[in-house]
Amino acid sequence: MIRQAVVPAAGDGTRLRPLTRERPKGLLAVDGTPILTRCFDQLLSAGITEAVVVVGYRASDIVAQYGDSYRDLDLQYVHQRDRLGLGHAVSLSEPFVDGEFLLVNGDNVFDPEFDFEELLDRHAESDAAVTALAERLSPDVARETGVFVPVAPPDVDGTVRVEGVVEKPEEPPSTLASAGCYVLPAEIFSALSLLRPSDHGEYELSDAIDVLCAAGARVEAVELAEFGGWRQNVNRPADLDRATERVRDR
Repeated sequence: MIRQAVVPAAGDGTRLRPLTRERPKGLLAVDGTPILTRCFDQLLSAGITEAVVVVGYRASDIVAQYGDSYRDLDLQYVHQRDRLGLGHAVSLSEPFVDGEFLLVNGDNVFDPEFDFEELLDRHAESDAAVTALAERLSPDVARETGVFVPVAPPDVDGTVRVEGVVEKPEEPPSTLASAGCYVLPAEIFSALSLLRPSDHGEYELSDAIDVLCAAGARVEAVELAEFGGWRQNVNRPADLDRATERVRDR
């Protein structure tokens, strides 16, 4: 059973100014509850007992808010002093991670009805090394993000085997994109250690997943729609408002 999670929450939240001038993005409230608190509650519901939180901007605010634990969730913190990408953030958690783990981006708000345990169960029932939660986008939006490259059409349960990730393709090989949540193996850290910075000077998690694919690892994506519910990535004030509306509509 997977009991550990890694939660990247180091971003500056510059597009959320002025809301993030005096608090980190993860402590912004959605319907009165901080984004990270919502994340931690859903991790606990899935049986996660330990989370490694990658902090950066206003790190002390997050540590002061939660301390060494939140309810029954033990917390460890690692500081990403230089913003060198999601891959770099994940690599910093290596000393605290033992075996497979759940990765959940700390700026995501998921439907309160969604249970990460469903994704963990789907992973446990497969022989995949990586299981990614995914969303189906419009072709125009797919050109502006990273999309999975499918090997074959979806299985009857909605699972898609993929052979890599393409960032911002002019001709998307699919419209299936990451929903900011993965089940990852310990081998991801070896793959991350092989990376070079992207053109933006960052180490991309998607590149490490490509390394695993090239080495023969099975990587699968399953759509969030298969489990019901929704996800709202919070990058701008309008996203925060939208997340609050969606939570209240529940």
